[in-house]
Amino acid sequence: MKIAFVGLGVMGAPMAGHLVRAGHEVTGFNRSPEKAARWAEAHGGRAAASAAAAADGAELLILCVGDDDDVRRSVTSGLEATASDAVVVDHTTTSAVVAREMAALAEASGRRFLDAPVSGGQAGAEAGKLSVMVGGDAAALETARPALGAYSKAIRHMGPAGSGQLTKMVNQICIAGVVQGLAEAVHFTERAGLDPEAVLAAVSQGAAQSWQMDNRWATMCRGEFDFGFAVDWMRKDLGLVLDEARRNGSRLALTALVDQFYAEVQALGGSRWDTSSLAARLSDRIASGSGSSGAP
Repeated sequence: MKIAFVGLGVMGAPMAGHLVRAGHEVTGFNRSPEKAARWAEAHGGRAAASAAAAADGAELLILCVGDDDDVRRSVTSGLEATASDAVVVDHTTTSAVVAREMAALAEASGRRFLDAPVSGGQAGAEAGKLSVMVGGDAAALETARPALGAYSKAIRHMGPAGSGQLTKMVNQICIAGVVQGLAEAVHFTERAGLDPEAVLAAVSQGAAQSWQMDNRWATMCRGEFDFGFAVDWMRKDLGLVLDEARRNGSRLALTALVDQFYAEVQALGGSRWDTSSLAARLSDRIASGSGSSGAP
């Protein structure tokens, strides 16, 4: 397929690279031109000077940008340049409101829009094993599915426009609660004088097991957070969740509390730390300055 890929950051660059390796004709755009040039050189795609230039004649316009406003700008500038029956696939985590807005805009021009946020982080993007939650027209998804399969292990249609973003909000609610529980467990282990490795071996094979425990316990115990999904981005996502909760009447007391804990992590200088840095608020070692994350 002829594909335009807008947003070549830590997620978008490897995703677009998988598309090239799968045999698609991919033109990339990034608002930092040097990133687009590096991506094109590394993966064999082409770099464009604008979203509209990348989208010229494209059957798929794929976005992996920052927020609602970035999506609006990218769709507005690139939509009319695409093929007349093109599908726009937005992997950005945004509000359901903007997803519905962009779906209406695409439909008015004869194109189709899919809100398709992903889960799996940078590691999942690099390995081509993301989970994709899709809202929008089912037939449009079938058009896009062969391309999305280049970097996904699971693609699920969740319903009409906005449903993918709402499902991603559920994902972030779950992660916030699990990571806070894990941070407190690590803190308790430290204060109780237990061997962290022995504790992990004892509890990770039972009901407490989770992806976060398997992948973050050891690094949390060592105070290592300079990797992974950044706190700034998690706060952006939780802000979307809490806004939507106010609209639909959901009671998300724990999510709101964890969002404030992340604000404390930001105050520690951890804006770009991994989300597991909730442990930094509690760790005696981090507080004393001996953690490898560089926390104060």
